Amino acid sequence: MSGRKRYRRYAAAMLLLGAMAFLYGGWLLLRGQIPDSIQAAKADEIPSFFSSPIDRLIEKEIQFEETSGTSPAPEGFAASVSTGNVKNRYQISYKLLGKIPLKTVNVEVVDREQVYVGGLPIGIYLETKGVLVVGTGTVQSIQGKSCIPAENVVLEGDYITAANGSPLKNKEELIACINESGGNAIALEVQRSGKLLHLEVTPVQTGENEYKAGIWVRNDTQGIGTLTYVDQEGQFGALGHGISDVDTGELMEIRDGLLYNAEVVSIVKGVQGEPGELAGVIHYSEGYQIGEIKENTGQGIYGTVTAFPHLASELSLCEIGYRQEAEEGPAVVVSMVDGVRKEFEVEIQELRYHVKEENKGMVLKVTDEELLKLTGGIVQGMSGSPILQNGRLIGAVTHVFVNDPTKGYGIFIEDMLDH
Repeated sequence: MSGRKRYRRYAAAMLLLGAMAFLYGGWLLLRGQIPDSIQAAKADEIPSFFSSPIDRLIEKEIQFEETSGTSPAPEGFAASVSTGNVKNRYQISYKLLGKIPLKTVNVEVVDREQVYVGGLPIGIYLETKGVLVVGTGTVQSIQGKSCIPAENVVLEGDYITAANGSPLKNKEELIACINESGGNAIALEVQRSGKLLHLEVTPVQTGENEYKAGIWVRNDTQGIGTLTYVDQEGQFGALGHGISDVDTGELMEIRDGLLYNAEVVSIVKGVQGEPGELAGVIHYSEGYQIGEIKENTGQGIYGTVTAFPHLASELSLCEIGYRQEAEEGPAVVVSMVDGVRKEFEVEIQELRYHVKEENKGMVLKVTDEELLKLTGGIVQGMSGSPILQNGRLIGAVTHVFVNDPTKGYGIFIEDMLDH
């Protein structure tokens, strides 16, 4: 075989492989546009996740599942859905050109929930479970010798929950235990990555009646965010992302926390490379407490509103929108950056159904001239600001793009409600 023929065959093979790779990449792209599961308010809903030209190439077929107390409806499957919460399930298969399977989506039929839309600034105070280790360091003994007593004993991100058998509520209790040790080893109970460890550390005498273990700890944190919603039973969700420790970067494990009224007093505008922030005053007194924080998760903070009837009277009920009902295009965010709770225009630019971080399920861009003038776009403290589209609550603002403060991420409200 001549070299020219071999070259032609090689080129043809490479062209074929390239075409196959291109088609496979396109298949993956289309498949990635479809979520694995959705909730729907009615059983005859067949959502589309593509623009019109592509959607015409996608065939959708419903496959109904039999569940207790129901049976598949031969004509008009909506008849097989009874009233209540989750009452039926079905599947929708999506096929390209009616032949190439893309994905089968599991659908749960539910009653559409209504919640009170937030948008109010909130003061947050959290206490950790035990005390959080943020590092270890060198201490100077009374003899002038430098040492690191806790090196390779406790690690950054550990939670010390007990010392010498006594539960710890705050760092002051740990300091007292170390000072009272007389230089004898202290038995520590430590939570590390979900595991309980029993460790020992021997404090060093650093002065008269003073002992130190070189463990840097923290037991509380505070800040400002935005209330996303309150349900009709007085349970709230806020932020749309969890609160992580500033030193370790780990999601904080909390013992409890409190929610307070807060006021925005100034705004640092966001610029490229430097996120802005809302500077506010948190009223840490009993008369300004509005809730108790029970959970700190990757989807936000959650708890109970203590003055529910009063807070609900300031807000309005709104239906939630499911992820398949969110659309690329105009929407609004509700915020109180200038002291008045109002809606600001944004544009949803991308919907992302398959991301590891649920709080980055949508990409939005601020288009409202007033908000751009006030903040430069999205700033720290706006996390949790509700996102409304077509009269429904579809999500909340979570992050700002550091290199473009006019843009940021949002979380689908379903993911916040399903924490």
